[in-house]
Amino acid sequence: MKATRLMMSSAVLALGLALGAPALAQDIDFGDNSSTWADDGQCDDPRFEGPGAALIRSSVDEMRDAADCQAAFEAGEVTLVAADEPVAPAAQDAGEIDFGDDSGAWANDQECDDPRFGGTLDSHLMADATDCRTAYEAGVVTFEASNEVSGAVQPDGDIDFGDDSGAWANDGECDDPRFGGSLASHEMADATDCRTAYEAGVVTYDAPDDTSSDAVAGDIDFGNDTGTFANDGECDDPRFGGSLTSHEMADATDCRTAYEAGEVTYDAPDESGSDVALGDIDFGDDSGNWANDGECDDPRFGGALESHEMADATDCREALEAGEVTYMGEGSGTTMIDGIDFGDDSGTYSNDAECDDPRFTGSGVGVALDDHLMADATDCSTAYSEGTVTLAEEGSDSGSNGDFRINFGDDSSASAYDGVCDDPRFQGRGGALELLESNMLADASDCRAAYESGTVTYEP
Repeated sequence: MKATRLMMSSAVLALGLALGAPALAQDIDFGDNSSTWADDGQCDDPRFEGPGAALIRSSVDEMRDAADCQAAFEAGEVTLVAADEPVAPAAQDAGEIDFGDDSGAWANDQECDDPRFGGTLDSHLMADATDCRTAYEAGVVTFEASNEVSGAVQPDGDIDFGDDSGAWANDGECDDPRFGGSLASHEMADATDCRTAYEAGVVTYDAPDDTSSDAVAGDIDFGNDTGTFANDGECDDPRFGGSLTSHEMADATDCRTAYEAGEVTYDAPDESGSDVALGDIDFGDDSGNWANDGECDDPRFGGALESHEMADATDCREALEAGEVTYMGEGSGTTMIDGIDFGDDSGTYSNDAECDDPRFTGSGVGVALDDHLMADATDCSTAYSEGTVTLAEEGSDSGSNGDFRINFGDDSSASAYDGVCDDPRFQGRGGALELLESNMLADASDCRAAYESGTVTYEP
């Protein structure tokens, strides 16, 4: 029996030699277990490859993970790299490498960002010393002196991040659309947030297409911010669909922001002029309460009474023929009296003979409704003309305490829907004890409920 086994073993050995069989475990010097990653169940020695080998293997672990590699080899999970295959070069002594310093924004975060060690931040070349030295000495990274530019990201020097002029700059979020942000108004206006996110690898840079339609904004004269309701977060310029003719070219910031965000479109005014033949104009009739008083009250001719559109025919025809007014087209203009812009009749309760605009006070006021601000023109202008309402003084106790428009924002705060108003613009017993700027315009439901119930006041 022993002779039979000996003969079979000799035959197998001879066959193995004839076929060039790989070395047996006892023929391999596995080294020792001095690797940082020894005894972790994976073979880290770069001389071996296979499913049992670590995904990242460094030359510093050569012959230093004996137990793991021998076990994987004997299990058939790794094989020895062929002798003629190049083995990773020996690691350079850490003392011979100039790691630089820790001046990088992401230094000391336990990750090596220096591109010479495989990092992805060109801004951290020689600026992430502690992290990279630690990783290098642990065998996690290798040193490639030639990697002066990683190619993983575009060098900061090639990107003009702009400045921090955006309304939401320095809030920890990159809003520049060139980096995937959602606010066109923050293009080149959220520099710190976007540079930080870019260098952290959270965002990527997508250079704007010079042929894109975004450049059209540069061709539009947005005017200035002289309108009464400028900078309230709503575009009131009628060229962009706004309802206030008094704000044409007078609500620049709001309209530019909305336009660049794609929320409004630009309808250029007709440059051909308003010279229309009298025969082409339907003046309507004289059914208005103020018809035949010698003043044209039809807003199509610059009149101040929405209720007199097509209802002050005689006065407006005579004024047009005398050159005192011009025809501005159908649906143009809003109600104006004594320099007060009454808006339009878009409110749910408009034309009910009660003025619901919260800017007014007096016996002619029905219920002051925030959503009827500048949206109950006929009722309020009529009451104003009759002397039953007056415009409330801003900041007085009448009307809406001067808070004619409150932009509550949205419910993006982490503390939204908790029954407490966290927006720092609101104060009172219904507000949070700790008011954080990050919650501004981000707790709409809670703050609206508290404001309407009187448990907070609006103190921007």
